[in-house]
Amino acid sequence: MDATIILKIFEEIGKFFIKHYPFIVGVIINLGIIYAFCKGLDIFTHKLESKLRQKNSDSPLLNLMPVLSKIIKSIVVFMLLAGFLQSFGYNVSSLIAGFGITGLAVGFAAKEAIGNIFGSIGLLADKVYKIGEYISFNGYEGTVEKINLRSTTIRTLNGFPVNIPNNLLANEEITNITQVNKRRIDISVDIEYGTSNEKLDRALAILKDIAVNHDQMVKGGQAFIDRLAESSIVVRLFAQTHVTNYYEFLEYKSNIIREIIHRFRAEGINFAFPSTSLYVEKIEK
Repeated sequence: MDATIILKIFEEIGKFFIKHYPFIVGVIINLGIIYAFCKGLDIFTHKLESKLRQKNSDSPLLNLMPVLSKIIKSIVVFMLLAGFLQSFGYNVSSLIAGFGITGLAVGFAAKEAIGNIFGSIGLLADKVYKIGEYISFNGYEGTVEKINLRSTTIRTLNGFPVNIPNNLLANEEITNITQVNKRRIDISVDIEYGTSNEKLDRALAILKDIAVNHDQMVKGGQAFIDRLAESSIVVRLFAQTHVTNYYEFLEYKSNIIREIIHRFRAEGINFAFPSTSLYVEKIEK
């Protein structure tokens, strides 16, 4: 390339830099301020999060910190840019109005995404659930693995990950199974109609003993005759237990059923099964 052309290019660049020197320097300074502010906010947020975690690990602010940090950054960056442009004679009011119209259009186009963001904020603020807890809603149930701005990911009992938009979860009735403080034990047992009065009373006594005296049972358990079924007398154990973990609860309930079977067999109390009795009437000629 000819040296004259190169010199001409550098000359034009120099003229442009001299003409727009204040603006270019202002841009560099504002970028530095924005970078320093964002880094400082990140450091402050990290320290605040550490203190909150030490005082209360379940504080809803811990989950809201990333969202609040991004919102604050966006507001401060916009204010710095608006002030910078205002200082160079740009009409910031028109710019804000333009952003407002654009934001309105984007809001209509992305109302689902915005709904998910507000839904996630509501869920985190209300402490409906957190990562690691087992929840149930609208036919789904599983362990919460991730909570993002857009969706929540749960792992079902079959091992499948399911992503649910947060705006849907915010409008659902969610059962947080992990936070339950006790579980219900409700066991019905069918015994034969031919069971004697003494053995029937003994069956009720066994169920009552388990409901009242079994380890981890809540006080107030009951045992009673529930109903007379087609082919059996149904006795029922109704109680509550302090065992809340789902898998531990299944094992606990299994042990109770096993104890009922063993004790009934030891007492000679027979379990009933579906059957039909046929009565033949003898007609005299």
